[in-house]
Amino acid sequence: MPNVAILYCKRIKDHSCIGCAKCFKGIEEKNGEFARHDDITLVAMTDCGDCPGLTVPRVKLLSEVAKNLERPIETLHLGTCMKMAMATAQCPIAFDDLKATVQDKFGLDVVLGTHSY
Repeated sequence: MPNVAILYCKRIKDHSCIGCAKCFKGIEEKNGEFARHDDITLVAMTDCGDCPGLTVPRVKLLSEVAKNLERPIETLHLGTCMKMAMATAQCPIAFDDLKATVQDKFGLDVVLGTHSY
């Protein structure tokens, strides 16, 4: 059962989904990108750090906190809202570059997207 953390877009999260309700439902239903996991332990959830791309420091802090709480993150999902921001809202994050950086610096599996709705 992987320890999963989710980063959501600070700017558009509550415009597309209030309180990350879709992510919680997606986890329960194994919907969208959550389907890759047999079981999921959600250990952390926070925003991306806001533009212009403060994601790496945010992941560093999130990883440190989760590790100190003895719930180290194994997989980091970038929320569907982040995926939408990259595609339509001029988000400065380049997913492939971010994925490589996070995998290299923190050893995390990085997935773009959460649920399909």
